[in-house]
Amino acid sequence: MNWAAHAALPEEQVLHALAVKSRDNARTPVQWDASPNAGFTTGEPWLTVNPNHTEINAAAAVADPDSVLHHHRKLIALRHEHPVVVHGDYRLLLPDDEQAFAYVRTLDGATLRVVANLSGEPATVDEGLLGGALVLSTHPDAAGGELRPWESRVLLTE
Repeated sequence: MNWAAHAALPEEQVLHALAVKSRDNARTPVQWDASPNAGFTTGEPWLTVNPNHTEINAAAAVADPDSVLHHHRKLIALRHEHPVVVHGDYRLLLPDDEQAFAYVRTLDGATLRVVANLSGEPATVDEGLLGGALVLSTHPDAAGGELRPWESRVLLTE
């Protein structure tokens, strides 16, 4: 590339070209807490802090037992507690369903079933898929054959 030719471009044009391709358009400072600048810095961040930082931040996730953070911690705990999660044979259950995703893992008499609604609309699934002990769900009152939008359930039979 001939960098000498670009050296003559006006500064505004160069900055605009950089801004168009910059990853900064899709980022904000990490929202650690509800404090000024989201706890990211005591100085002035060069990227604007999202105004929702007072409600959506890491401290709020830690404090909320139903947060995505704690759900992921529970998923990790399942991996450590049940070998079927890691070593079980995998079989997809609803390969043609465009809304529900379901699979089963089996190992040494244990069966782990994961059923998830990957849409913003309720999804009805065969209640036979939902057999076993409910060990984890995105909704604490999960029941029946209808999954709410974005609901998932993990069921275990040992």
